[in-house]
Amino acid sequence: MTEYLTADQLTARTEHAIATAAEAARDLGVEVTDPTALYDAFSVVVHLKPSPVVARIPIVLPPEYDPATQAGRQRTELDVVAWLLGQGHPVVPPSPLVPLEPVRRDGLSMTFWQYVEVAGEPDWAENTRRSADLHQALAEYQGALQWMAPINNVVPQALAALEGKPELLDPADLDRAKREWELLEPVLGSRAGWEREFPTATVQPIHGDAPAYNMIMVGDGALWADFEDVTAGPVEWDFALFPPEIAELYNEAAEKLGMRGLDERALAVMGAARNLQVVACMPLVPQFPALGEGLQPVIDGWRASPLAGGLAD
Repeated sequence: MTEYLTADQLTARTEHAIATAAEAARDLGVEVTDPTALYDAFSVVVHLKPSPVVARIPIVLPPEYDPATQAGRQRTELDVVAWLLGQGHPVVPPSPLVPLEPVRRDGLSMTFWQYVEVAGEPDWAENTRRSADLHQALAEYQGALQWMAPINNVVPQALAALEGKPELLDPADLDRAKREWELLEPVLGSRAGWEREFPTATVQPIHGDAPAYNMIMVGDGALWADFEDVTAGPVEWDFALFPPEIAELYNEAAEKLGMRGLDERALAVMGAARNLQVVACMPLVPQFPALGEGLQPVIDGWRASPLAGGLAD
């Protein structure tokens, strides 16, 4: 039987992450007297007061994310963000007070970022338009990126982990997920597979996790943030499961920049892939019990959706 973390264990994990980040920062010469958690879910995000430094410490991770894998993922994020910053693009910058490297301590791997004051609520329409600017900027990035890492590094492993775990996912749902992955993997598993199916769709470096939702509003605009899932892939992935009116806003902005808009059929397949990514989060529920309830509405919608976004039709 699967064991779930208790409330006391969750609290202890968060406290450990806060204390570990503070100790690591102090060892790097950062003054820390009042570390304060700003966010606690998949990661613990800690403002290392009084210094203008924020630590992000992932705490809910797939078991296959060993230390080398996790550090590589964090290093890629830092490299991409540092490059964007160097090109003059608006991003939440890595902290200049510590080396540009992930830090591992007491079983946790963390990155350090400059603290920024949030000023106002997100403007979803404007953030969508800004996402076209981000894609235009990222298209120039020449560093090595994995192909569709948020899917290919998670889904096959998660489906295997869900075998024999009906308390996490109903066997009928697991059967559907496996059939869907059989259809999606030949298309999403490689760039060549995608381009055979979608020869005119735009493929490039992308944010990887809905950039319109991952912007921090500041006094003079907005900063892109949270590039943990940065990857090479179709631009449609950054708008998977968004409503049609959002796609229209993006297309208007892209056209003004001389860029290709979003492909409707590719969006449907990306929506199916995003749903499957959500299903693949179910093995993480024992680490983060509240996640199960949060995922349920998406899984309910997934059951009623066309298999693989209609790819087999």
